[in-house]
Amino acid sequence: MLGTFGVWGSHYEWAGKIGEIAELEALGYGAFWIGASPDIALVEQALAATTSMTIATGITNVWQTEPEAISAEFHRLASDRFLLGVGAGHRQLDQAYEKPYEKLVSYLDRLDVPADRLVLAALGPKVLKLAADRTAGAHPYLVPVEHTAEARKAVGDKLLAPEVTVVVEEDPVVARAIAREQLAVYFTLTNYVKNWRRYGFSEEDVQGSDRLLDALVAHGSPDQVAAKLQAHVDAGADHVAVQSLNGHYAELAGALGLRR
Repeated sequence: MLGTFGVWGSHYEWAGKIGEIAELEALGYGAFWIGASPDIALVEQALAATTSMTIATGITNVWQTEPEAISAEFHRLASDRFLLGVGAGHRQLDQAYEKPYEKLVSYLDRLDVPADRLVLAALGPKVLKLAADRTAGAHPYLVPVEHTAEARKAVGDKLLAPEVTVVVEEDPVVARAIAREQLAVYFTLTNYVKNWRRYGFSEEDVQGSDRLLDALVAHGSPDQVAAKLQAHVDAGADHVAVQSLNGHYAELAGALGLRR
């Protein structure tokens, strides 16, 4: 349904690039994940522009979208290529953010979407277990390969589809600068910082150190990036959603051995 590799992109960036999503399908990417709680209209447009690619939300924010409304849209679209990803967002960005685990549980209770067409944004052990128990699997974001290995154990045989950020740039100083600038907001978000601390990153690291960036962001030549993406597959990922901060998806498709 998803293939081994797909593309992740914020709806802010891709709303006017539906034709480019179709080009990604032609390159062999199996899925396109529309991030940042996208309007369902963009999902519909992407489905119309593609023929075999899965279109997923990565993620629909449970604080911004009522479960009854998204359930109705899911059934209206009636597409077996639509995968609904939901998640609890960020404490600093969502004013209503409180007791996220309980919110996720109540949201799933009210959601009328088949479990096999649903994935949950999950970082910590509790939410990974919820994803395994109540949905098709988990869609972690901005995680080191060690997280992928542990998440595989947590979700068992359920789908594991991490997003992996990449920069196709052979100069590591330049690559880290691109990543540090574009990922700056995440260094302030409690859920991500807490997750990185689980893997031994210090207070200094989680502010955007080279060590953290090298663990989170696959950078280098297309072949080097492809090898780092494959490391997540080797660690247990069924599918990797690739978010390139500087494009080069065609070159990556070649390095990953995707069909054209």
